[in-house]
Amino acid sequence: MRFRTALDDPAGIDRALAWQDGDPVAALPADRVREEFAAHRFRPEWTWFAEDGDGRVLARALWWGRADAERPVALDCLQVGSRVADPAALAAALLGAGHAAFGIRPGYHLSLPRDWSRDPALAGAVAWRREAAARAGLTRGIERLRYEWTRPQLPPGGPPTAGTAAPTGRLVFREGTDEEFLDAFVRLSRGSLDLATRYELETMTEEELAREDLAFYRDCPGERSWWRLAHLPDGTLAGMAIPSATPYHRNVGYLGVVPEQRGKGLIDEILAEITRFHAAGGAGRITATTDTVNLPMAAAFDRAGYEVTGIRLVLEAPPGT
Repeated sequence: MRFRTALDDPAGIDRALAWQDGDPVAALPADRVREEFAAHRFRPEWTWFAEDGDGRVLARALWWGRADAERPVALDCLQVGSRVADPAALAAALLGAGHAAFGIRPGYHLSLPRDWSRDPALAGAVAWRREAAARAGLTRGIERLRYEWTRPQLPPGGPPTAGTAAPTGRLVFREGTDEEFLDAFVRLSRGSLDLATRYELETMTEEELAREDLAFYRDCPGERSWWRLAHLPDGTLAGMAIPSATPYHRNVGYLGVVPEQRGKGLIDEILAEITRFHAAGGAGRITATTDTVNLPMAAAFDRAGYEVTGIRLVLEAPPGT
């Protein structure tokens, strides 16, 4: 058995595209894989294979990263041939080889239908992947609902925000400095139901996490000028709205209400502001995610007309491990 990248094989990318094996977990189609390679988000050095002694590919792992990134951000595809007796063991070894080369352990993002656990074949395919990820150090899992807002059919000559909630006047939105947003990030992290936030606060201070969040959203494809602080009419901070983007479409990004203003329905106002902003910019599709345990946020998305399109299972290494 040997592990090597597509960079080590002149035909490596073609081999990555040629993978054909029955698997209940849907893989990216070949044309999408080509697009990702062309955009430099998949790369030969981030594409790993497990081969037997005759050079036959038994497993493949494709890591994804931003076009300007030095190292991958996430594992996007993990597949093992159906004839492999112990797929978890082989996949774990393949992940370990990749992690050693990268010097980091990127999380594994697995896209699944909402009812995946009811399908025995799919549940089994997820189970060996979780086991492999855990053996490779990705022991922490978070299930996130994937939401999508789609622009309704506009009336002739209608404004691009048609179909979105109109402002109610309960909140006033304005731009802010980085220091103001840092303060808002700190305050919003207190009592958050977001699991990633709660996990991060086990090993860092609120301010450290706020600075990481600020840097992360600055680095996203969305514009810093889009960000807004949300205030009550008397000037009291209520929360913030960070419309953002991915390499593929507009995204909700980050939103929240400060602890002392929660439970008053203000999250609906903030989400509506983000939706209106993106719609006014011509977005026909807006995506968002929230943890399955964050029931208030999920309910807000439901009320705003966002629809669940699936589950994102995120497997990652705990901080400091």
